[in-house]
Amino acid sequence: MRSRPLSAPADRLGILLLSASSSRVHAAMMLATTAASLGRAVVLFATDAGVAALLAEGAAGQEADGEARRRSLGVATCAELAAAAVELGVRVVACETALRLAQIAPERLAPGVEIAGMATLLADADEIVSF
Repeated sequence: MRSRPLSAPADRLGILLLSASSSRVHAAMMLATTAASLGRAVVLFATDAGVAALLAEGAAGQEADGEARRRSLGVATCAELAAAAVELGVRVVACETALRLAQIAPERLAPGVEIAGMATLLADADEIVSF
């Protein structure tokens, strides 16, 4: 990895999504869309339970009270943020191993979601945060 001053932001942000809970997905999507709108390259890599957040029909937790509350308050929902992330060029990747373990067929993933291994996240990110 290249050296940079501590005050300089990394060019490429990796977001590791480990959960499909509405609050974690929302925070990850907010970070992804904000960073991308500021011109940073972003890869959102979902693994473990996080792969459920990338299903075309949405994860069960994303349609619960938190999403309804966000909608009623005029706050972007997880689905709206996911669409914005795609528009902003965020690379969205589902972990191949996690999909196998969860027995999720690739055709169930939302359009534009790639399938790859952890090396993709490591190759595409200067810094990684997890949710």
